[in-house]
Amino acid sequence: MDLHANLKPVAALVGVWKGPGQGFYPTIKTFDYVEELTFTNTGKPFLHYQQKTWSPTGTPLHTETGYLRIPSPGNVEFILALPTGQTELAEGTLVEGEAGFEISLTSTLHNSSSAKRVDATTRKYTLSGDVLEMRFGMAAVGQPMTDHLAATLTRVE
Repeated sequence: MDLHANLKPVAALVGVWKGPGQGFYPTIKTFDYVEELTFTNTGKPFLHYQQKTWSPTGTPLHTETGYLRIPSPGNVEFILALPTGQTELAEGTLVEGEAGFEISLTSTLHNSSSAKRVDATTRKYTLSGDVLEMRFGMAAVGQPMTDHLAATLTRVE
């Protein structure tokens, strides 16, 4: 199926990306993990997104799902649902370069009544060839915006 014209600037995301990551936050011990991102072409003006993470020994840690949209050139929307009780609407920019691109996003979150409170997040995805760098920041549980996750992923499919 053809990729929608709006998504041409991020066509290289389509596929499966996997690699090591590290988590850190003022309220927890630093930890290592494995991350897998899948971006699927739907034939519509959005990519379906699924993220899964595991501990180095294979214990499931986190998952989220959603949609990546490019509503106009240079603008990105990422609409996400998290099983921890949040929905996230992240908006930002896409800057294209010779070897890839950078997506920078800031979010608005809604928390369910039973969720740990997350006030805001930032996401940055930098693609260079077959390497996708991911950075995630979070303001939560009384902490200001702080780096939380960093992963280096390579294309596996």
